[in-house]
Amino acid sequence: MISNVTFVVENEEAGKRLDMVLTARFPSSSRSFCKEAVLHGAISINGKVCRNKGEKLAAGQTVVIEQLLEAADNRVQPDPSVWASILFEDDSLVAVNKPAGMPVQPLRHDETGTLMNGLVNRYPELAGVGDQPLMAGALHRIDTETSGLVMAARTQEVFNEMRRQFQERLVTKVYLALVEGHVALPGTLQGELAHDPTVPYCRMMDAAKLDHPDRRMFAETSYRPVEWIGGWTLLEVTIRTGVTHQIRCQLAGNGTPIVGDALYGARPRLDTSRHFLHAFSVSFEHPKTKCPCRIEAPLTGDFVRFLEEAGGATA
Repeated sequence: MISNVTFVVENEEAGKRLDMVLTARFPSSSRSFCKEAVLHGAISINGKVCRNKGEKLAAGQTVVIEQLLEAADNRVQPDPSVWASILFEDDSLVAVNKPAGMPVQPLRHDETGTLMNGLVNRYPELAGVGDQPLMAGALHRIDTETSGLVMAARTQEVFNEMRRQFQERLVTKVYLALVEGHVALPGTLQGELAHDPTVPYCRMMDAAKLDHPDRRMFAETSYRPVEWIGGWTLLEVTIRTGVTHQIRCQLAGNGTPIVGDALYGARPRLDTSRHFLHAFSVSFEHPKTKCPCRIEAPLTGDFVRFLEEAGGATA
C-alpha cells in the first residue's frame, strides 16, 4: 500500500485527469484503486480533499496521497465467520460443500462473507494462488444460489495442473437438479450459449443470432432421471464444459427449468429463495499422485427438507 506520499504536478501533467496522473505515476496500483482512493477522500490537492477522479490538474499543484492500494493488496481477506463443510483436504487440494446463498468469491478486495473469505481464513496460502486474485485458488465457480462442491488448489503448481485438466475437459462434474415436469428418458443437450443482451446476468441459447462469434461458447449437458417427485423430476446432470449457467439455461430451453429458477422461466415460489441445483461430485486425476479421484458433496439440508416435504427420497 502506498501511504503518505506527496508530489507536485509537472508541466506535462497539466490538464490531465487526476486518476490518469495517479495511474501513470504509480503503476503498481490500478485505475480502479486510484478511483477508489479518490472517492474515499484519500487524495488531497493543495490541502483540500478531492473526490472527483476526473479533476483536471494544473502545474505546480501539490497532491497528497493518504492511502492508495497496490495490486499486491488486491487479495481475499480472511473471514473467520464464514463456515462450510470440508469434504476433502490434503497438501494439494481442498474441497468444500458450499451452502446455497453464499457467493464463491468476493467482487472487491474489502468484501467479506464469501466462501473464499472463509477458506483463506483457514488456509492462508490460498490468497496467493491462481490467476485471479479474488478467486484465491478456487478452481471453478458455482452460482450463489447453487449449493455443493467447490475445489481450490493450495499451491500454484497444483492450480496450473488442475486448470490444464479443466481446459482439456478431463474433469467430470456431476450435479443434481430438481426440474419441473416428468423426464422419462436420459438425453444430451448441445449448443452455443451467450449473454442475453436483453436480460442482465442471463444466458441465451440461440447464440447463433449474435454477430460476434467470440461471444459464443459451446456447452454440452447430459442428464438422466433419478426419481419422479410429484410433478417434478430429480435429474443427475453431467457436464464437461464449464459455461456459466449452462445447466440452468439448457434445461430451461428443453422445457424443464430447475425448480425455483425464476430467471430461466420456472414458476415463482413462495416457499424457497433458491433454485434447486446442487454440485454433487467431481472426478479428476490427482495432480500429485496421478491416481483417479472422485469427491462427492451430500445434498445440503435445505435441499433434503424440500424433497422430504414434497414426498420424495433424498437421493
